Amino acid sequence: QVQVAESGGGLVQAGGSLRLSCTASGKIYRNIVMGWFRQVPGKEREFVAAFRWSERSPYYADSVKGRFTISRDNFKNTLFLQMNSLKPEDTAAYYCAAGHGIEQPAVEGWYPYWGQGTQVTVSS
Repeated sequence: QVQVAESGGGLVQAGGSLRLSCTASGKIYRNIVMGWFRQVPGKEREFVAAFRWSERSPYYADSVKGRFTISRDNFKNTLFLQMNSLKPEDTAAYYCAAGHGIEQPAVEGWYPYWGQGTQVTVSS
């Protein structure tokens, strides 16, 4: 089992920045993938970014490329999502997810472990 906990959400003005953190604990193996998804009420959850630890490969949704950046702390099994140039349309509940051996990091169905979510609100 893997536990996932995210933090760092909040309220920010358009053009501002926030950094989200996601820490995984429990039975973690080298092929772990950690991802970020977001959801607005009434809409489906959408992929934001992911990181494949074994290959050190980040993945980004087109909507956030160039604005969001993933980084990590290996020793703490923590993934960070630095969000810059935030837009009102980035407003959502952001969820961190994790799983092992994930072949499609952008597909939420591959992730068995999810955090509770953290709210990001961008005002115009």
